[in-house]
Amino acid sequence: MTDRVSPESFPAAFERTLRLAPFARRTVAARPALAQALADSGAAALSRADLEAAVAAVPPGDGAALASALRNLRARVMLTLCHRDLSGLADLDEVVGTVSALAEVAVGAAVDAAHAELAAAHGEPARGERLLVVGMGKLGGGELNVSSDIDLVFLHAAEGETGGARPLSHHEFFTRVGRRAIGLLAEVTAEGFVFRVDMRLRPFGDSGPLVASLASLENYLITQARPWERYAWLKARVLNGPGAEVDAIRLPFVYRRYLDYGLLESLRDLHARIQAEAGRRGRSTDVKVGAGGIRECEFAVQLFQLVRGGRDAGLQLASTRAALAAVGSRGLLPPERVAALGAAYAYLRRLEHRLQYYEDQQTQALPSDPAHRAAIAEAMGHPDWAALEAALAVHRAAVQEAFNALFERRPAPRASALLARLTDPQAAPDRDGLDEDLRALGLADAGPVAERLAAFVRSRRFHGLSVASRSRVERLLPAAMAAAVEEDGRADTALRLLDLLEAIDRRESYLALLDEYPQVLRRAAHLAGRSRWAARLLARHPILLDELTRTAASFTATDWAEERRLLVKDCAALGEDTERLMDLARHFKQRHVLRLAIADLEGELPVMALSDELSALADLLLDVVLGFAGRAVLGGDGLAPPAGFAVVGYGKLGGKELGYGSDLDIVFLYDESRRDEADRLARVAQRVNTWLTSHTAGGVLYETDLRLRPDGAAGLMVSAFPAFRDYQLHRAWTWEHQALTRARFCAGDPALGGRFEALRREVLSAPRDTEKLYDEIVSMREKMRAESKAGRRDLKHLAGGVIDLEFAVQALVLAGSAAHPALMDNKGNHQLLHRAGEMGLVPPDVAAAAADAYLALRARTHAASLNDEEHTLVGEGELAAEREAVTALWKAVFER
Repeated sequence: MTDRVSPESFPAAFERTLRLAPFARRTVAARPALAQALADSGAAALSRADLEAAVAAVPPGDGAALASALRNLRARVMLTLCHRDLSGLADLDEVVGTVSALAEVAVGAAVDAAHAELAAAHGEPARGERLLVVGMGKLGGGELNVSSDIDLVFLHAAEGETGGARPLSHHEFFTRVGRRAIGLLAEVTAEGFVFRVDMRLRPFGDSGPLVASLASLENYLITQARPWERYAWLKARVLNGPGAEVDAIRLPFVYRRYLDYGLLESLRDLHARIQAEAGRRGRSTDVKVGAGGIRECEFAVQLFQLVRGGRDAGLQLASTRAALAAVGSRGLLPPERVAALGAAYAYLRRLEHRLQYYEDQQTQALPSDPAHRAAIAEAMGHPDWAALEAALAVHRAAVQEAFNALFERRPAPRASALLARLTDPQAAPDRDGLDEDLRALGLADAGPVAERLAAFVRSRRFHGLSVASRSRVERLLPAAMAAAVEEDGRADTALRLLDLLEAIDRRESYLALLDEYPQVLRRAAHLAGRSRWAARLLARHPILLDELTRTAASFTATDWAEERRLLVKDCAALGEDTERLMDLARHFKQRHVLRLAIADLEGELPVMALSDELSALADLLLDVVLGFAGRAVLGGDGLAPPAGFAVVGYGKLGGKELGYGSDLDIVFLYDESRRDEADRLARVAQRVNTWLTSHTAGGVLYETDLRLRPDGAAGLMVSAFPAFRDYQLHRAWTWEHQALTRARFCAGDPALGGRFEALRREVLSAPRDTEKLYDEIVSMREKMRAESKAGRRDLKHLAGGVIDLEFAVQALVLAGSAAHPALMDNKGNHQLLHRAGEMGLVPPDVAAAAADAYLALRARTHAASLNDEEHTLVGEGELAAEREAVTALWKAVFER
């Protein structure tokens, strides 16, 4: 916004300010020097330094002078803000920021003066302790309105005694400091007041002591605090010193380590009490507490903060608008709703300020007097009051729509007969009755589902649930059946949803999530109907249900560099807590895998693109795990992997063909410059493998296979690069060079990764006896087929299946790379087949048909993995044309 105006334009603009704000007229009449100072400054904004300078000019120890200076400073700030805001010179950030800065400066000065006064009489507290002042609500968030009171809580570190001739206990000393400071701020004198002070948010409210120790605060929050007090402490901030000790108590109270959807009912009740109080006081149209007002806007944002903030530190924000932006960036609300809430909040806050400028009263009530209405409308930039009411109605409607979508109580499920049978206290539900109800609902093959439902509601587990959990489960069971019918009406879908409900029946927060948000249950049904694997993932890791609350949007490619940055930041914040770090990495993977699975099942992500994303995810996690494993063994910050150390991927990882449950075939290398650290680097590799494969509460990150290292399972876990090079050039078997065709650098030191790629190309392009090569590959394939325990219908192993195609491509790469370097590019089987056809290594039509067949085989194996099929078994005649195309490729390569 504009910082200052010209002397010529100031008088007319200031006259308009005085006309629209009677309070400004009275201020100028009482303090004419303020108007002149404002004019001389060109109506410049006031900085925090300006405020601090005004206080610093007061002689130390003169309480009366300080009280007068603070009141004059408030008048100066209010007049400046009133004029700048009404003249369009100040934006909302400047207004709330300046008032908040005034409060912080004034509180700090008042407390310092009171402390000095009491210390002169009673000595300094032990250990140099000071009164800690916590700003709550809008002051804590730096968002005070222009005529706001300030909500404070007074704390001190610990009990003790002052060191003077007339000592006082710390509690008594700081209580007196607090009372004196409140008087300096809130006492109404001939010069007015600075801020009204509200102390009711302290422990035990008005009945509690004015000052609390940190220990008593912690005890209160753990044992006595009511649910709504989490909301009150969300924005709390120490105003006059370091806040780490207070935050160590506050943050675990406000933000739970789990997704706290059970809080929704408490917030709903708090809002209902506020609405009821507003109705009793005739404030139903109040722009703060009325429907569609500022409070509902804040509730809509703070719900996400309180539910998720314990697991997402990026939501632990004091500013409402900053928190709304964070909610939007995470896809928790649709972009259009975020924009509408942001616009409504800004409009309502601007209107609130204009209502308060009028008479310097703490009001959010709309006026009834015509002259007052006309002034407010003009101050808001509207031609008349009717236009203001129309604009206000639009913004209020947007807030109400967003608020109701989050907080309205849900209607009873349509499966009312089923619900009545399940909750009948007079009789246990019988299988036949449930079968009848399920069929009436529209469920096909209802028998197995009825039997499962009957067993569950008769079980000890069900009857052992808490009252709240059982009530939610009783609502969710028929709702889940209705969702299954709406999805596809299959018994499998219903049974998978029952698996999910049984997995979470003792976890109130997840029950609350499904109970309060039917759309999440519907999305879970959608996944369960399409994928047994996805349903099992949700049941094993119900924290992923949270992902189903995010707004649906078309899939966009992941910014893996940004995701890595965020993951590393979160890992670093955990310090040396290895267990939490491992679980964080697992949740990170599961969250992204579910997001990819949703896009996959919606047809937005082709199989090859999905594999690219899953491979990029594995690369990222390998790199991050390597960094922090390196920190544990070698020291450092863990933000980057150790220099001279690399992870090479083989198989599906190397070929970027990962599926949802794929293992990682990996090899560890180190640069010869670190030869003296070989033992420690081996420990790094061992730790990486342990962190990947360990079973924790979050499951397993990845299963690994390390047998492709030199000399296989008998070889060293980590190879020096020169030794690895020597092995590949002089001792490796043909099948190991086949594996090298799909190997690539995945994580670690890029320089070492570059050396690996150069070696790979050197090995692949080496001259070979083609006939001998082909004989060895065919012999290996025949040996594999003879030793395979897979059935004859397994698509991977049968003739014309996946392995036949892969072996044919590997033979083409090993035989042809010397003359055709483009075959060495790690581009996957599909592209390499097309290149081989273009180069004339196989007939182009054979290559093209095999490439298309490869996509079909991949799609079929992928579909099998989505439904937890250990082997991809094909029926008689299934994929016959594709298998014939692969067989034709095999003959073209090996039987020429």
